[in-house]
Amino acid sequence: MFFLQMSGFPGSGKSTLAKEIARQKNAVLIDHDVVKSALLDNSMNMDSTLVGSISYHIEWALIESNLAVGNSVILDSPCLYETMIEKGECLVDKYHCKYKYIECLLNDFDEINNRLKQRDKMPSQIREVNSEENFQATLANSKKPKHHQILTINTAMPFETYIKEVMEYMSR
Repeated sequence: MFFLQMSGFPGSGKSTLAKEIARQKNAVLIDHDVVKSALLDNSMNMDSTLVGSISYHIEWALIESNLAVGNSVILDSPCLYETMIEKGECLVDKYHCKYKYIECLLNDFDEINNRLKQRDKMPSQIREVNSEENFQATLANSKKPKHHQILTINTAMPFETYIKEVMEYMSR
């Protein structure tokens, strides 16, 4: 059993990779965009920041309930807050499972914007990045665990070139 935290800028390939890992490992996938978008669709004009916070509370409850019954779980969300690492590490200690962390790194402002414009969009997802400065700041501020091995994938490369490495990391 494992808990996998995905990380990366929107459009970097997190969801594509998370879905494939979930399929191959028969893991439960908790997608932040799905939860937040569902709330935004039914929130009667709630503030987006509040909806984001509520989404994370729901997601952590779903993660814990699945780990409690022995399911491996993947959280598909940018990892922008230290508390996300702390909660993940606490849950793996509590449920005695492996902690995994995969960062999808695409350090290409133009390609990120291209991917964001091309994808099917959910209400919670950004449409484009207006500032390369903000893009770089977000990349630099991504949170990572200090006490666990992480895997960083250059998602500018074709999916087929890194999926084997990802699955080997997941099997360790």
